[in-house]
Amino acid sequence: MDGRTRKGDRAPVVGVLGLGSLGERVVRAVLAGSSGSEVVAVGRDAGALERLRRSVGESRLSCGTEPADLKRADLVIEAGPEEPAAKEAALRAVDEACPASTVVVTACAALPVEQFAAASGRPGRLLGLRACIPPPHGAKVELTGTTQTSPEALTLARGVLEAAGYEIVTLPDGAGQAAAELVYGYLNSAVAMVEEGYASAEDVDTAMRLGCGLPYGPLQLVDVIGLDTVRDTLRALHARTGDRTFEPAALLDGLVARGSLGRRTGEGFHRWDGGEAPVPERHRAPSGAASAPGTGDGGARLPSRRFASVGVVGSGTMARGIAEAVARGGVPVTLVARDETRASAAFDAVDRSLARAEQRGRISECERLGVLGCIQATDDRAELAGSDLLIEAVAEDTDVKHSVLRAMDAVAKPEAVLATVTSSLSVDGCARATGRPSRVLGLHFFNPAPAMRLVELVRTDDTDPDVLAAAHALTRELGKCAVECTDRTGFIVNALLFPFLNQAVRTLERTGLSVADVDEAVTAGFRHPMGPFALLDTVGLDVSLAILRRLNEAAPQQATVPAPTLEKLVADGHLGRKTGTGFTLREAPARAAV
Repeated sequence: MDGRTRKGDRAPVVGVLGLGSLGERVVRAVLAGSSGSEVVAVGRDAGALERLRRSVGESRLSCGTEPADLKRADLVIEAGPEEPAAKEAALRAVDEACPASTVVVTACAALPVEQFAAASGRPGRLLGLRACIPPPHGAKVELTGTTQTSPEALTLARGVLEAAGYEIVTLPDGAGQAAAELVYGYLNSAVAMVEEGYASAEDVDTAMRLGCGLPYGPLQLVDVIGLDTVRDTLRALHARTGDRTFEPAALLDGLVARGSLGRRTGEGFHRWDGGEAPVPERHRAPSGAASAPGTGDGGARLPSRRFASVGVVGSGTMARGIAEAVARGGVPVTLVARDETRASAAFDAVDRSLARAEQRGRISECERLGVLGCIQATDDRAELAGSDLLIEAVAEDTDVKHSVLRAMDAVAKPEAVLATVTSSLSVDGCARATGRPSRVLGLHFFNPAPAMRLVELVRTDDTDPDVLAAAHALTRELGKCAVECTDRTGFIVNALLFPFLNQAVRTLERTGLSVADVDEAVTAGFRHPMGPFALLDTVGLDVSLAILRRLNEAAPQQATVPAPTLEKLVADGHLGRKTGTGFTLREAPARAAV
């Protein structure tokens, strides 16, 4: 559609009320689109209006400061703050200024459009706009009507938005709002992580992109949506639900107050140079906020040491995967299992993995043989004595890990570094089980270790900076990307991902939406590679439940209290892909089980 749906071939006049991040984005999109529409931009900030006029430089743009300036508009997009009273006042002002034929679209990420039907004075010509993914990640929006919205109003709004380059997604009733709540809660948690100095914005974004396969990191998405829009939406959600998950992180308020609104202003959690991707520079928190002191891959110091040989203790999937990944990087590795049988089986499993890679054309026969030549598998821990880095990859049990680390400490040379691959236990506790806490760190590889690029590098208060630098250097040698964080249960990925998944289950219990509804809204609206329930089934419901329990034990909060439906499915033996039953698999209940 080209948007020419009013009065013959005349392009509709489009009004935009409110020139925050969303409003300005809409103005630019309509002017750049194919409709040829005139745009009337209305806002109270005269400086912002002038900047928009200068930067756009369009004869089709006229600017005003009062709703009365919208009187010629065929369609008005109200893009003010996500606050019910403010929206009602804005809609009443538009109704007074515009003729009865004008269609009004109100941007409401977290509020139902039906709530504003009466205040609008034109329920038959009112629609809601929920912006899901802004450019460059798809420019997706959801249009929702009231029970009285006319087909003509919907046709006009759809035509204008599609001509402006937006993709209209159609989602099950209520699913778009539920998905927005899930995503905005996750974004707020990511902001809080940076605010607390736990990890940098760059590392949080990298972790979630590489660890979860997302097309963007959470802080990059906040920058693109606009910090003001995210802050206002969170305020509305918090006011409506009372859920502290939605209480905006103080860092958001601070950045908005100083005018750092994200890509729109050139600076937010990242710096932007006018392009569609942020400048690759580590975020520096503003004055008054903690900053993450990580060295990161982008600016790590040159290490004074290099890990020329690596030892791995364990023979399970992760231990074998790490050994293969290290050997593929050309670093000699010694894998130590409990007995000869397990050692031989581990070596054979790596051999089979490499053979599959060769069959798929990913490595040559020569490369396969070279990698195997870098691996020694044994049951003799004394073989670890010459290793520069010793990695424990045994069962996720505190007593087991501490026992293995003490044994590694006893055999390792004095200058060697010890690492734990724990995903949920205290790295500091592991370090203090040894006699060298300054030379112990966490190296959390993701499964399958040979393929997954992400490694979470976890430092304690005692970890020597040279040890961190050497670990960063090793991950680069292996073709991996390390993100650095302090020692806290769940590190970056699990600490953000599993509360999000848990909240998705609670959404199921609270709303009556189906599993398919929520998964579709998250994938279609926000371009996640899979919905939360498909991901839960893939990870394993029992694994997810165990991680949530550990997160809640370490830092009790409502977001990590396991949802009753999740606990019941696990108790009934529905564990996801491993049992063939779960949330998305046919044999299991499709709706909440409570």
